[in-house]
Amino acid sequence: QVQLVESGGGLVQPGGSLRLSCAASGSIFSINAMGWYRQAPGKQRELVAAITSGVSTNYADSVKGRFTISRDNAKNTVYLQMNSLKPEDTAVYYCNVEGWGDYLGSYRYLEIWGQGTLVTVSS
Repeated sequence: QVQLVESGGGLVQPGGSLRLSCAASGSIFSINAMGWYRQAPGKQRELVAAITSGVSTNYADSVKGRFTISRDNAKNTVYLQMNSLKPEDTAVYYCNVEGWGDYLGSYRYLEIWGQGTLVTVSS
């Protein structure tokens, strides 16, 4: 079974910074894409940033120039460095990982979600 453990959320003032981490563990053998999504109250979940195994990155327009996604393949971990935070960045942030792993004894392509970590930007 594959698990994602997220950390780094919390309360920060506007203009501040936070760094989110998401570590994958368990029966995942080849990770392809890793990403961060967020969901604000009353809104749909949206892509914030994603990074492929080839370290190609993709960002939502609203976070370009402020957020940076990176990954450590040796640790199966993805990071999201968030700078110049705004109140509209307030949301639950979810880690997403895609790759080949074991599910109930079968080798298959998996998409796994983290439990979510709350980021609150407020003065």
